[in-house]
Amino acid sequence: MLVSPAIADDAETEERSPLSSVLFGSLEAGPTKTFVSAGLKAAIGGGLATSGFRTMLKIGGAQEDARRQRPRGIAYKSEAQALIGYEWRIGDTFLSLYAGSDYEGEQREEPRGTVITGRYGARLHGDLWMTPSEGTMLQASAYVSTLDGRLWGRVAPGWLVPQGFHLDGVHLGPEIEAYRGRDYHKLRLGLHLTGLRFLGLNWRISGGWQRTSDDPSQAYATLGVHWQR
Repeated sequence: MLVSPAIADDAETEERSPLSSVLFGSLEAGPTKTFVSAGLKAAIGGGLATSGFRTMLKIGGAQEDARRQRPRGIAYKSEAQALIGYEWRIGDTFLSLYAGSDYEGEQREEPRGTVITGRYGARLHGDLWMTPSEGTMLQASAYVSTLDGRLWGRVAPGWLVPQGFHLDGVHLGPEIEAYRGRDYHKLRLGLHLTGLRFLGLNWRISGGWQRTSDDPSQAYATLGVHWQR
């Protein structure tokens, strides 16, 4: 999960306790799958305004079709990651790299009954946030996991929404996201609004069309939120 460094100014951040953190969550919805996640990113021995070591914990759950052919059935999946890494900060730009454990559990309803499985692996995760010029931004995230040889990446440039729309600090732009596993792949193309502020939280809304190895084309929507403590 990528977290913008621009959610508080430097002076405000430095007044916080040395161990500052960000809580984050997301909701993804599509015709065949719903996924919910929540997590915590924390600085070790310092604040998030400067370079340093970080920890990141994340849990998630999904409901999706159990099989590609009818009757499809239902599968419930859970996942958890515990990562540690380092974040480099230069002004409003940061680059972070994490490594740690990756877990996936699954409860699948099949004709012969309920099948429950659990697997462990290792994950390498990276995030980038930068402002190439005044009024522009770039987000990028990627990970690789030993679970099914998974590869995932998302790139989302953005341009500041004009002041006439009353969306101060909000960026609008395209996003491209790709995923590949052992027997499944997905490609998403859409638009995102990043930096919306509501109820003291920072929100991201995105949506568009995706193509998967199961379906040629379908819509998707994602809602993300984060809050700095």
